[in-house]
Amino acid sequence: MIDLLQESPQEAQPTETSRTLVYADAIREALELSMAMDPRVYVMGLGVTDPKGIFGTTTGLEQRFGSRRVFDMPVAENGMTGVAIGSALVGMRPVMVHQRVDFALLAFDQIMNTAAKWHFMFAGKRSVPLVIRLLIGRGWGQGPQHAQSLQAIFGHFPGLHVMMPVTPYDAKGLLISAIEHDHPVISLEHRWLYQTYGQVPSGHYRVPLGTAQVLRAGDDVSVVATSIGVIDALQAAEALAHQGLSVEVIDLRSIRPLDRTAIAASLEKTGRLLVVDHGWKTFGVAGEILASMTESHFDALRVAPRRVTTPDAYVATAPSLTKDYYPTSLSIVNEVLAMYGRPSINAQQAGIELPTHHDVPNAAFRGPF
Repeated sequence: MIDLLQESPQEAQPTETSRTLVYADAIREALELSMAMDPRVYVMGLGVTDPKGIFGTTTGLEQRFGSRRVFDMPVAENGMTGVAIGSALVGMRPVMVHQRVDFALLAFDQIMNTAAKWHFMFAGKRSVPLVIRLLIGRGWGQGPQHAQSLQAIFGHFPGLHVMMPVTPYDAKGLLISAIEHDHPVISLEHRWLYQTYGQVPSGHYRVPLGTAQVLRAGDDVSVVATSIGVIDALQAAEALAHQGLSVEVIDLRSIRPLDRTAIAASLEKTGRLLVVDHGWKTFGVAGEILASMTESHFDALRVAPRRVTTPDAYVATAPSLTKDYYPTSLSIVNEVLAMYGRPSINAQQAGIELPTHHDVPNAAFRGPF
């Protein structure tokens, strides 16, 4: 498992003692606390009552709250999303779960044409307090239809809030904020994160939507990252420190609203910007951030900004064909070195141990879901 131990951000001001939790347990605790505090909260989705419980994030909830508040659903994503929206409009606070982001494509009409637009179409008098949890990223050779990272699509639509928690602390605090929010929130969770661990308070706390966080301070380069890319960025920053470079790592936490103020403040300090995102390069999150900062802070840039993404192609199913598809911490290291006109180095020179299996992050990972 990967250690993401961190100090609690000041905005949450937790009053309970912190302890170490894995990411999956932090999500389950957020759901359990929210359901206990508010009888309007319910959870539905394919597999939420399965013994595996969506990587353990929903395990035990049906036993505690009953099958009227925690239940499986038919393989009818668009129809069931309509049910969730309808219940939200009459006062409920549904949390809908999809085992893969790809399944949400079948519900785009409801998500984009109804949930996202309702507040606007009814002059701000009505809203849809709906949370949709979607799993993104690779795992066990799931290929082009089951391993996508589609955050750019959701981030494109006004009316949606889109969060991508990385640390267990944020996984709990952001989910609580999302459930209590009065507008639709998309939560994108990378399947490799569920066994990472960190310090999580035991009580109720919130992490505000739309606020980025500096996880590592630095003076030479700003590396802005989303989701699993944050872990890659932290590993790269450590390796680059041995190359004499001080890297600032920013965890976006949300891509809509996008915390441009935090990105700009870091860029003003370092003068160099690299964005890491596991979505596709063209029309992606990384491209939006680079364009935005170039428009507003061009004079702060000492060199052209760069991005590390997946290529504009679908991922293969066979592990032998994914070797060079996904960005890694080494990809980040060499992009930063290129900003300084320095040659690329290999993993051994960087002191980085890359995963031996491209679809499995560590021995604790269990598939296929």
